Amino acid sequence: MSITPSSGHPSEPSTHLVEIHRTPDVLTFTLNNPDHGNEVTGAMFSAMLAELRSESPQPRTRVLRIRARGKVFCTGRERAARDAESARAEVSRLIEFKRLVRTSSLISVAEVQGDAFGFGMGLAIVTDFPLVSENASLCFPEMTHGLAPAAIMAYLGEYALPRFAFPLVLFGEPFTPQQAQEIGLISRVVPAANLTSEADALIARILQLDPGAARRCKEFFLTAQSNSFEKNCELAVEALTAGTLAALARKK
Repeated sequence: MSITPSSGHPSEPSTHLVEIHRTPDVLTFTLNNPDHGNEVTGAMFSAMLAELRSESPQPRTRVLRIRARGKVFCTGRERAARDAESARAEVSRLIEFKRLVRTSSLISVAEVQGDAFGFGMGLAIVTDFPLVSENASLCFPEMTHGLAPAAIMAYLGEYALPRFAFPLVLFGEPFTPQQAQEIGLISRVVPAANLTSEADALIARILQLDPGAARRCKEFFLTAQSNSFEKNCELAVEALTAGTLAALARKK
């Protein structure tokens, strides 16, 4: 069913192909397009983007949980474009969605209960904690269709050494969750029966953290990856000063 955001904030129309649910602390996206391998359509992108954009000015939740119904997690995205203008709009939308998932102050958890191909695997990687069922098959199949997966290559090397990452996108062959974990693409391989409980426990741990400190931790962690050591040392002085003052204020 379609769940309309309960925040009262305006958003683009939702769709029955993605369920959007909010609690005070957790925003959940549940892909609900199992008849088509949970392929993400334009309407699904729009609904999820609207929610993430509404969090940017003033975050209301603390965790983003991405999961799916059916046997597979996500086997790709809709490719409806037929000309240059629509192709650019289509790929810009998917890039923006991944960017917001990665850079949002919400700490993100992906429950990959089944196969994750192309966009699906790329989406799992940009979450903070990709938990993957041990029986899932993973793949970047774009090159087998004559398309270089630039959207994934834009960040793949930040998670895995290029020597390991490049063959995955060049040949498009399936790989196992265990292989993905070994090279740094996912956080944890989980028995299928335990996946939901593992995600529940992880989210509970995140929610035990101080909200402001957790947001600052993620923000600085992402910033530090793109800066030099010297620049990070400068930024650390400011970040630690602000964090110390915030901690002192809580004790008063």
